[in-house]
Order: sequence, then C-alpha cells, then structure tokens
Amino acid sequence: MEKEKNDFTKGSVTKNIINLAVPMTLAQLINVLYSIVDRIYIGRMGQDAALALGGVGITFPIITIIMAFANLIGMGGAPLCSIERGKGNQKKAEEIMGNSFFLLILLGLLLTAVILIFKKPIIYAFGASEATFPYADSYITIYLLGSVFVMIGLGMNSFINSQGFARTGMLTVLIGAVLNIILDPVFIFILQLGVRGAALATVISQFVSSVWVLLFLAGRKTILKLKKENFRLKFRLVRQIVTLGLSGFTMSVTNSIVQIACNATLQVYGGDLYVTVMTILNSIREVITMPVTGITNGAQPVLGYNYGAEQYERVKAAIRFMTLACIGYTFIVWGILLLAPHFFIHIFNSSPEIIAKGVPALKLYFFGIFMMSLQFSGQSTYIALNRSRQAIFFSIFRKVVIVLPLTVCLPMLFGLGVNGVFIAEPVSNFIGGTACYVTMLLTVYRKLKDSGEQA
Repeated sequence: MEKEKNDFTKGSVTKNIINLAVPMTLAQLINVLYSIVDRIYIGRMGQDAALALGGVGITFPIITIIMAFANLIGMGGAPLCSIERGKGNQKKAEEIMGNSFFLLILLGLLLTAVILIFKKPIIYAFGASEATFPYADSYITIYLLGSVFVMIGLGMNSFINSQGFARTGMLTVLIGAVLNIILDPVFIFILQLGVRGAALATVISQFVSSVWVLLFLAGRKTILKLKKENFRLKFRLVRQIVTLGLSGFTMSVTNSIVQIACNATLQVYGGDLYVTVMTILNSIREVITMPVTGITNGAQPVLGYNYGAEQYERVKAAIRFMTLACIGYTFIVWGILLLAPHFFIHIFNSSPEIIAKGVPALKLYFFGIFMMSLQFSGQSTYIALNRSRQAIFFSIFRKVVIVLPLTVCLPMLFGLGVNGVFIAEPVSNFIGGTACYVTMLLTVYRKLKDSGEQA
C-alpha cells in the first residue's frame, strides 16, 4: 500500500508536490530553528552579546562546509533512489542508500579530525578578531564533536523524503529542534555555559535526530530498507552519488566561500559591528528562503520518479508549478522586508547602532530577492533529472564567478565601502538566476516529450 501511495506517476502533479512540500517546508523551518534559536539567545547574553553573536557568525562557513558534505551524499544518493524506484529497481535503490550511509560516517569522522587540528588559523582566516575569536572557538569546538550526527541526520533524512515520507522527515527535524529550543536556555543561562551551551544543545539534539532517522530506515514502515550488506562501498555507485551530489555540495561550499569573503571584507571596511550585521542578515535569509527550499525539495522526488518512469509531461508540469510557487512567495516576502526591516533586525539584537547599520544593509542585500527563485528552480530540475554537470556549472557561476569577485571589488569602487558587500548578492540573483533558468528551459524543458525518447 505504501509503494502504491508513493507512486508519483499517479494523481495530480501539483498535489503530489504540495503533499511533500508542506511537511518539507515545515521541516526546513524547524531545521532553521537549530541555529536561529542559538543566535537569538546569544544575542541576548548581556554586555558582550554583539561580540558573541559575531563570533558565532564567523563559524557559519565551517558549519556550512560540514552540511555541504552531508548534501554531497544525501542530495546525490536520494535523487538516484527516486529514479531507480521509478524504474522499479528497488534492490539498486537500497544499495545506493547503504553506500550513502557508510560514506556519511567516513566523511563525518574525517571532517571532525581535520577541522579540529586546524581550527585556530581557520577561524582567524574566516574573519575573527581577538575579541570574537574566543566565542567562535568555544562554539565550533563543541559543535565539531557532533558533526557525525549532523551528517547522518541531514544526509539520511533525504532518503526518507525521497520515498515520499515527508511527514516522517519533518518529524526528524522537529524532534531535534524542539529539544534544542528546550536545552538552549538551560545550558546558556541556567548553567551559564554561554556559547558553549548553545553548541552543546545543538549536538545533543542532532544526536537524537540521527537515531530517529536510522530507526525508521531500518524499520518496517520504510520502502527502502537500510541493510548491512549494502554498506560495502561499490566504486560505480560511489561515483554516481558523488557526481550528482556535487551540485548541492558546490552550492554549499560556494556559499561558505562567499560567507568567508563577506566576513573578511566587512572586517576590513566596517569591523566587528558589520560582521554582526551580516550574521543577522544571513539568519534572516535562512528563514525567508526556507519555503523555497521546501518547495524545490518537495518537487525533486516527483520530478525524478516521473523522469525515471518516462512521464515527461508530468515532469514539465512539476517544473512549472515549482517555479511559479517560488516566484510568487519570494515576491511577497520582498515586500514584507521593505515594509518592516526594523522588525527583522530586532529579533536578533536591539542595539541602536546595529539597527541603524542593519536596516539599510538589509534593503540592499534583499533587493529583488524573487530572482533567486529562478536559480533554485533551475538547479533543482538539473539535480532531479540527474544532470550533474549543468547543476555544478551554475552553482559555480553564480557564487564564484559573480558574487565572490563583486564582494571583494565593489567595496573599493565608487566609495561604496561596506555597501558593496551587500549589493553583490542581488546582482548575482539577477544575473545567475536568469542564466540558470533560461538555460534549463532551452536545454531540458523543451526537449521533454512523452514519446518514450529520453530527453
């Protein structure tokens, strides 16, 4: 019954996507709470709150890199599973999932060791000052001890969602987030552990989430079962997983590189205050882009399954709905941000100085954010249809070719200073988003036909 229920070649394409997207969006919202709640509490720690918030913000690129490796495997293996399920190859789908799990553990252990060894020069290179280093060091040291749990929880949850169990995937995140919200004030304020308490709460929460994921994938309700015999790595499968996952990995790593460049450039032109402002803007962006991620992630299993079943008109319908839903949502959010910028800054810190600098920065940074939807929609289509080269190219094009040079160069031009850093993001959304989506329409969308011929 579950297999029939999760057959995406049947029923309304829009309904299939919504059924997955709604719980995935809620899961994204809850997932964002992991880090957002930490920052809200840290931003209210007292006299040194701004420095603590800036210090934790400096660790974002490290955390993003860890998540990038989780996405490398999760976003590489899960779409392949959807395609193989659409073809009826359940055994191969389970082999892909087993290989992915083992890869996540290996990469998690390796990352933990490497980053712990080189953490001091890394933190300073990422924009820390003498004042913010102690906070960044305390937070990331404890966080790294739980990075394997982060890898398993994030990476393997993709395999729950790809089978159509979006509500179970949402529960994965909900369990950890609720626990994190409860533990944060206990560790930060009652036990007076500060930023170390925030990191400890996150690690414990991620551990519980990872246990939940493994219990489900090894249990009776799942379609694809996690089996020990599939943990033996097969080079052919590993190559397929990594190749397709490189798109999500590249997006995350390039985001990390841009965050590093932003922090380092802002440290030069504006100091710790502007690093804190960027931390707040990144936090706001995580929240408002969450529904876009939920919609595109919800569309991917539907796209991949129907592509594997050669139902190409349904693939095209899914692309259209995903695009329109994302553009409509982000256009509304842009209006809200312009109308109430003070409200969003106040959530994290009420310092008059931060609000004075943060409001104009927010208006610049989020200008025309609806154009970002084109990048997300085009990128998700490439990933779902196993077109890794295009997905990787446009990940690099937007962040490395456009954002990174602009972040470094614009502050030196026309007296822009710190404003140049914030302007780089909307410019990349307009150029990168348009290039990605138009290319997808010309090379993928118009070639999809229900003639039985592969596009």
